[in-house]
Amino acid sequence: MSKTKTNPGNYFEDFSVGQDIAHATPRTVTAGDIALYTALYGTRFAVNSSAEFAKSLGFEGMPLDDLLAFHVVFGKTVPDISLNAVANLGYAEGRFGVPLYAGDTVVTTSKVIGLKENSNGKTGVVHVRSTGTNQRGEMVVDYVRWVMVNKRDASAPAPEAVVPTLAKAVDASALRLPVGLEIDGYDTAQAGSPHLWDDYAVGEKIDHVDGFTIEEAEHMMATRLYQNTAKVHFNQYEQASGRFGKRLIYGGHIISLARSLSFNGLANAFKIVAINAGSHCNPTFAGNTIHAWTEVLDTMEFSERADLGALRLRTVATKDRPCADFPYKDSEGKYLPEVVLDFDYTVLMPRRQG
Repeated sequence: MSKTKTNPGNYFEDFSVGQDIAHATPRTVTAGDIALYTALYGTRFAVNSSAEFAKSLGFEGMPLDDLLAFHVVFGKTVPDISLNAVANLGYAEGRFGVPLYAGDTVVTTSKVIGLKENSNGKTGVVHVRSTGTNQRGEMVVDYVRWVMVNKRDASAPAPEAVVPTLAKAVDASALRLPVGLEIDGYDTAQAGSPHLWDDYAVGEKIDHVDGFTIEEAEHMMATRLYQNTAKVHFNQYEQASGRFGKRLIYGGHIISLARSLSFNGLANAFKIVAINAGSHCNPTFAGNTIHAWTEVLDTMEFSERADLGALRLRTVATKDRPCADFPYKDSEGKYLPEVVLDFDYTVLMPRRQG
């Protein structure tokens, strides 16, 4: 009897440390992707909204939002890495490389760098490093994520546990600055805020004030945009008998909503250069309203660039709870039930000159 021609996805016991995975299919991004991303999240960062603004900074044209590039790369990995996932658990060591433009084609590969079966014997955690490259082989984004994956057979023997040691943050020396980046003509009025790198201090917290309510159709459209085939986001028939009885929102959808909300207070954070860490703390569902707040974790200077600095930020997103009191963890260090995202990332921002 011939084997099935359909793809059931990999289960925990199908992975091995050192395994290389070439993901199907290449994806050429278009202006349509940019427009739909804007429609879904309302992102307002000038460099991703205006070709002329982007060119004034030395970009070839209007680059894709960094998170759109991340989602396209992430989506390619799902059929091979997380089709049978219980949950995506975290991110680390993420770096953005060359900007991605409409017309570029993205290819994604992954390497398995860690495996550890859970104590219940039914699931295990898989660590992978995934890399997206453009048609010239240039790195677009490279990151580590770990995901809890179901076992096909609970009686299958556990592999030797390998848990990689990951950096808590991407070092400033490893950040990739866009080639030809020019800040002299940066227009804060067009960007939407007078506040530059010099105006932010470590420990400062910003309530981004606004809120977005998630509609069922929006999150499903977004996930399809990235060709993310994870069952937990699409198949209500199957999820009706699952833990929550309904579809989960793709965690990246919350990251993009939080980033969009952060414009109100961080409008000049024009480019993400690193993802240091990230946790999807609690599930989100259609109908939830997302708010966000941000804490400045670190300020970084570049010895060769007096016109440019970096901010390491923690953006926390909540569901159905405004963030005026900066909700985060309880007295025991556990995330509050309304907290759905804890995202640690690094951005570029112009410095005040003269």
